[in-house]
Amino acid sequence: MSTALELRNLIRSGFHRIGQILFQTDVYGYPYVICHHEDAELSTEPAFGGLDVYHGPEAAREISTYAEDGTYRFTKGQTNLKRGWVMTLENEEDLRQAVDQFYPACLGLFLAQRDGTLDVQNLRDKLNRQTGMYRFARTVSDAGAQQLVQTICGPAHQCAKRILWKIDENTPLDDSEASRFKGIVGDLPETAAIPLLCREACNHFVAECRRVAKAEFEKKDGA
Repeated sequence: MSTALELRNLIRSGFHRIGQILFQTDVYGYPYVICHHEDAELSTEPAFGGLDVYHGPEAAREISTYAEDGTYRFTKGQTNLKRGWVMTLENEEDLRQAVDQFYPACLGLFLAQRDGTLDVQNLRDKLNRQTGMYRFARTVSDAGAQQLVQTICGPAHQCAKRILWKIDENTPLDDSEASRFKGIVGDLPETAAIPLLCREACNHFVAECRRVAKAEFEKKDGA
């Protein structure tokens, strides 16, 4: 079954959110309508409540690139998706394309996890692949990496993804708000929202590992 049809079936079974996006069906004759979940009431008012209206998935990349204050969203999993828009979509394939622009690969990751085929890469494996200026990230201590999870991951730091990876095969993440987070924005059950999944450390995390590793080296060298 295609990913678009899988998404249709998920919506029919009660899923109506992914990240900060709300799925609606049959609004003013449109098969699918999506908007920021905090604009849900406006999206069903006449003329979509004055929201900026986009027809088709093409504008999804532009909408999701910058936050409300104009800052660049360096990862699409950040919880600062701007409000004030609504998008009408004619079919499941248009909906899939829009979702993949807002949250790249996240629908596919969820389906793979559900089917037991998701490949997760632990942090050490990711770091050991780094070359050039990021090669030094390999030397970050386990303690340094664990602390980074708590200081840059999770909803408290604008990341809405559920972390699936560990430090290495034998070292799970320390218990924290970030490691416990389920990848669902807001107080929704797992039967109502497609979670955002983090199958490997992002480039931002790798860059921070390099910074911490350098600080650890300098501290040790100066001791």
